[in-house]
Amino acid sequence: MDGMVAINQRLRLSVVIPIYNEEACLDALLQRVSAVCRAHFSTSYEIILVNDGSSDASWSMIATAADRDQHIVGVNLSRNHGHQLALSSGLEVSTGEIIFILDADLQDPPELLPHMLAKMQEGYDVVYGQRISRAGESRFKLLTARLFYRVLQRMVDISIPRDTGDFRLISRRVLDHLNTMPERFRFIRGMISWIGFPQTAFPYHRDSRLAGTTHYPLRKMISFALDAVTSFSILPLRFASHLGVMLGITGLASLGWVGWSYISAGAIAGWTSLAALILIMGSIQLMLLGIFGEYLGRMYMETKQRPLFFIQEIRRNVAGMPEENPVHRMNEHLRREISRKPAA
Repeated sequence: MDGMVAINQRLRLSVVIPIYNEEACLDALLQRVSAVCRAHFSTSYEIILVNDGSSDASWSMIATAADRDQHIVGVNLSRNHGHQLALSSGLEVSTGEIIFILDADLQDPPELLPHMLAKMQEGYDVVYGQRISRAGESRFKLLTARLFYRVLQRMVDISIPRDTGDFRLISRRVLDHLNTMPERFRFIRGMISWIGFPQTAFPYHRDSRLAGTTHYPLRKMISFALDAVTSFSILPLRFASHLGVMLGITGLASLGWVGWSYISAGAIAGWTSLAALILIMGSIQLMLLGIFGEYLGRMYMETKQRPLFFIQEIRRNVAGMPEENPVHRMNEHLRREISRKPAA
């Protein structure tokens, strides 16, 4: 297939892993990921660990690992930018022809890489993990996740697979297209679906978290859902318009009823019903203003065209070269290229 990545031992693999306060998982993560990469890519791989403003010892552990192992690249962001932007920065830095996206908590087993590679060899540019089961998660989270994907699928015009996360294998040409997409409020799994090219599911059973607690509480889950909906659907705006028309018709009907009651000298009930109507109408109007405000606020943030992220430091041990030289040179390059402004 034209442009399709031919998978063989000579191609580089980039593993991109966002890190936020994961010191309890890092040693096991690096051990398991390195083992599977060595087994299937020999020395032609890199493991990119993006420190997203961690407050624990995550960065010091990443830096130590990068100094010790030339296959490990440490990327230290200037502050906490959030999972999707941290992942985006790692994808910008990656150099591989095949990119493996993984979370640090080891809920998605890195040992599935060879099975996903075999699937990609069938002619796919994207092999995404689709969860059959999710161990160690509450009923509330399972229910809300299930509801979210099903509602989202009905709201958007593209096909976003159900029960999937960012755990996936993608080709370089998909990544090149993804890196040209400048939006700040990112829903990367949806963006990859929007790009197209041959994509397929890889069903698997998701493990429980190795250590620590989830970094996606309810507040962040709601924010993430808003990013997904507003990035790929204008249905809420259409809903607001349709609801406005319905309320207008209801208001005209109510006005006609009041006028008829006045003409026929019928007694109009007290202020209770009127006050209730005003409160209901006012609440709905505020809700509609909130929907418009959400889209308007995101448009305002996009028009600022600020860089999506800033990288404070990159740690990479290049064999035969002093460590500080490549790091300094890469940082200078990243200040010009990776910490870029979104396209106008």
